[in-house]
Amino acid sequence: MNVIDDTIDFDAYLKGPNEAPMIQPASSWADEVIAAFERPANHAGACLPWPKTREMVRLRSGELTIWPGMSGHGKSMMVGQVALHLMEQGEKVCLASMEMKPTSTMQRMCRQAFGCNIPNRQDIRDLHAWTNGRLWLYDQQGQVSPDRILAVARYCHEELGITHFVIDNLLSCGIAEDGYDAQKQFVLALATHAHDTGQSVHLLAHSRKGKDELTPPGKFDVRGSASITDLADNVFSIWRNRGKEMAIEAGDHSKKDEADALLIVCKHRHGDWEGRVKLWFDRRSQAYLQGPNDQPKAMQLRADDDKVEF
Repeated sequence: MNVIDDTIDFDAYLKGPNEAPMIQPASSWADEVIAAFERPANHAGACLPWPKTREMVRLRSGELTIWPGMSGHGKSMMVGQVALHLMEQGEKVCLASMEMKPTSTMQRMCRQAFGCNIPNRQDIRDLHAWTNGRLWLYDQQGQVSPDRILAVARYCHEELGITHFVIDNLLSCGIAEDGYDAQKQFVLALATHAHDTGQSVHLLAHSRKGKDELTPPGKFDVRGSASITDLADNVFSIWRNRGKEMAIEAGDHSKKDEADALLIVCKHRHGDWEGRVKLWFDRRSQAYLQGPNDQPKAMQLRADDDKVEF
């Protein structure tokens, strides 16, 4: 695990790329078009952690994915688990969390990696060693300007070869909640960066407050400008089943067979599938599981070829 802090001169990355190389004859894309016909979009890109989603949802290079959800519904937790699985597939990830310190981020990732509440010291050290060359953290809490976040994303792409850049979250990027035009311009800049460079960009966002938390939010419930979802390639909403939790706490077990959470694929521009993925939450490991009877599995770090098996 590497830390990116503000001691780096990001000013050189504030300016976007040169436009001239982007103008090419149409024939340049012949091979890519053939590949697109021969390999369906749902089979291209990185997988999510749950095997049942592999034929339905993928995270493809050069796409902007919005991850909305209500406050306290586990957005950061789920995206952290996704990041861990991306690394297992050979992807390079940078987490830019303006809400969590690197220690807290890694503590939770250790729980998810080893499927328990308190991993032993050696496992913790092994995981951190394994993340070298795979995971970077942007160590900046509080508010960061949109231009600075874009500069960090460009730096990560150009200097580190990072394939997935995660921003947690929109409210920490120095834009007012009612600054709809500024939100549009920022999300447009993120989408343009992703499309131009091939880096996958993930932006966490909040859902609007409804009358309660019992109804899963949709694409149109993202707090802020409608352009946030219009400009995104994917919108994956996260919802925690508070109704089930409240019923069990009250001694009512009629909802015990319901899922603990939903991952709602509201928009999937280059995929054929949209819908709801039912997930179950393991509190010890803070990991989401694909079935009610599943148990979290610890990563097996293999020193011989540096691969990880789940």
